[in-house]
Amino acid sequence: MNNKTIAQMAGVSLSTVSKIINNYSDVSEETRNRVLEIMRKNGYTPTPSLKKSNLIVVIFAGKQNVDFTHPFFSEVLNSFKKQMGSLGYDLLFLTNTKGGDEESDYLLRCQAYQVAGCIIISGQDLEPSIDALDQSDIPCLGVDIKLTGKNSGHIMSDNYKLTSKVVEHFYLKGYRDLGYIGSSTLSSISNIRESGYRDAMEALGLTINPDWFVNGSDFFEQSGYDAMKQILQAETLPRAIFAASDLLAIGAMRAIEEHNLKIPDDIAIIGCDDIEACKYVQPSLTTMRQNKEKLGILSALMLYDLINNQSSMSSFVVEPELVIRNSCGNHSGSYGLYSEMQG
Repeated sequence: MNNKTIAQMAGVSLSTVSKIINNYSDVSEETRNRVLEIMRKNGYTPTPSLKKSNLIVVIFAGKQNVDFTHPFFSEVLNSFKKQMGSLGYDLLFLTNTKGGDEESDYLLRCQAYQVAGCIIISGQDLEPSIDALDQSDIPCLGVDIKLTGKNSGHIMSDNYKLTSKVVEHFYLKGYRDLGYIGSSTLSSISNIRESGYRDAMEALGLTINPDWFVNGSDFFEQSGYDAMKQILQAETLPRAIFAASDLLAIGAMRAIEEHNLKIPDDIAIIGCDDIEACKYVQPSLTTMRQNKEKLGILSALMLYDLINNQSSMSSFVVEPELVIRNSCGNHSGSYGLYSEMQG
């Protein structure tokens, strides 16, 4: 007899049996007593998990996720890896591609590896097992995803304020007809950015044209290209576009150029993240910079403190910064924004 057999007999998940064996608190007394009684009647004596390892699990959350191919999160993760390594921890990556509910249960797998903690990186259409992991006793730190568990925290850029800065810059440059390209509506980050963008436009009395607000399927270049192609079919065109990621913006730039329009003379564009490619596309891309190295280091230190009960801090917001290049204004003007001139 094993844990899986007990789970089947009790009509509960394998992770619930593991929680009971390891005396986790987030199981009802009725369920706990029922499972323990089945164990007693069948003479089953389970073995609790041993001391936690020095492993930190990395999870790219969501049925749609960014993984290693997204330059923003890869830079954050590289900084996180270096900092965790200096603190004596190793990283373990869990996939979400296995078949069956039990096999994709992050909590169960983290318990099996006896991990010290987890870093969970934002994705779209989150799996229910992410919530179970968040609410467990395992310390978890979310990057661009809000976690609410008693042993969890999160770190993110101020995505709402970020878009206010974009609209402010457009307004100061004289642009009034503004559009937006976002990711999937399943993405909370894209939704927050769009909400902030709309609110900032309304605060300045700017008209929102629904034909100029288009969401793609993800944060990557092809989605930006397809979304911009759709906007270009409208009866009138926006004078400026904000894209919720640099890759979306780069895709949009390609569509604009194919339409024989010039950037920024015909349509100005601003991206988000400040990935390395922003400096080298033509024209160079104005963008909202998120400090990727700082996000990675802070993520590591916050998770370390959660693991070692050294801090009660549960969340931290990093201020974004507008980096002005040639796709929307190549000088900082007089209102204190960062300018990066390209030669």
